[in-house]
Amino acid sequence: MKAAATKTIRVLFVCMGNICRSPAAEIVFRHIVEAERLDDRIEIDSAGTIGYHTGNPPDKRMSATLSARGYQPKGRARQVRHEDFDDFDLILPMDHENEADLRRMQRDRQSRAEIRAFSSFCAANPLGHVPDPYYGGAEGFEKVADIVEDGCRGLLKHLRTL
Repeated sequence: MKAAATKTIRVLFVCMGNICRSPAAEIVFRHIVEAERLDDRIEIDSAGTIGYHTGNPPDKRMSATLSARGYQPKGRARQVRHEDFDDFDLILPMDHENEADLRRMQRDRQSRAEIRAFSSFCAANPLGHVPDPYYGGAEGFEKVADIVEDGCRGLLKHLRTL
């Protein structure tokens, strides 16, 4: 981030249930931001467009994948709230369906949040979204972790230009 900039930037990662993709992005991005000592300038959270998993920890398979890569999985699922559109600068959905849901929620409201596809920060993701690994095997969680790491690096690079 530019030396002159002192504004705190608030980032919210969003998937459907907030137990696989969005908490993975929160965990990875928090790790990167803390390693760069920018945690006083960038606030990070994650949420889901549905409330079914509210209060649950990240999916055990996602946690195992992230732990194997040196991250410390933690957190509890929550649902997106209307206040999030005013509290966050960037809201980053993991796929097109969640992006559409967020835009419907934001419609007809003045808010500061910019909704932008998380995959727009990826350097190497031909899918254009982060696939949901929930109903698949271990390879799906590895793929998501690869995409999330790539996108989080790109996101930090973008935030440094602000």
